[in-house]
Amino acid sequence: MTRPIALVTGASSGIGAELAHKLDARGYQVVLVARSQPALERLAAELHDAIVVVADLSSPDGRQVVTEAVPVVDLLVNNAGFGAYGELISLPEAQMVEMVEVNCTALVALTAHYLPQLVERRRGAVLNVASTAAFQAGPTMAVYFATKAFVLSFTEAVAEEVRSTPVVVTAFCPGAFSSGFQARAQLEESKLVKGRSLPSAAAMADAALKALDAKKVVAIPGLVNKVGAHGTRFVPRAVLRRAVAYVQAEA
Repeated sequence: MTRPIALVTGASSGIGAELAHKLDARGYQVVLVARSQPALERLAAELHDAIVVVADLSSPDGRQVVTEAVPVVDLLVNNAGFGAYGELISLPEAQMVEMVEVNCTALVALTAHYLPQLVERRRGAVLNVASTAAFQAGPTMAVYFATKAFVLSFTEAVAEEVRSTPVVVTAFCPGAFSSGFQARAQLEESKLVKGRSLPSAAAMADAALKALDAKKVVAIPGLVNKVGAHGTRFVPRAVLRRAVAYVQAEA
């Protein structure tokens, strides 16, 4: 019997790699997508018949590599993304544009490519990894927070569009957790992260798949994260953005 196919972007580390392991254990043939071929090949060696697709999702050519290599999927996991810490005027313009391309454009392109076939076959799912950052503006990580707000809004809208079908579309919105994200974003010295004991990427992968199983449109793991995300509706936006600037500042 042919195994269902799960395509996971950003699979080389963190929650992407953990999701790959867990989907493999669930019987999926996992397609691993990222830029780092050595990391993908190491991960593939730990799985059952995984497929490695090396692609730079920040470019149209890279996205085309993925869709040509994998014509059909049963589960699309849009996990690829990165952040950068610092005021906008101190960060390279090219890096900010690349962030939008990876965090937003690639997610839209892959969803738009694969969702019609899922709807036509009346089965399957899309899991978009957003963040609690989606619920407010993020001074010192302005572009990253904005991209995650985009992912949340986009996912909710698409989920409503396909609500009459069996296809599940979920936005998973974790808070900070232990992964390579903080190091790449140079966020490790902020009050938000420094000295905190963070949940593991494996725990977040479990929570993401649990949300998908429950057919949730928006899933926020953890009581503190839920309170924080939903509480933003009751705080004046000027107060909220100053509070975020404070916790994002260096400890």
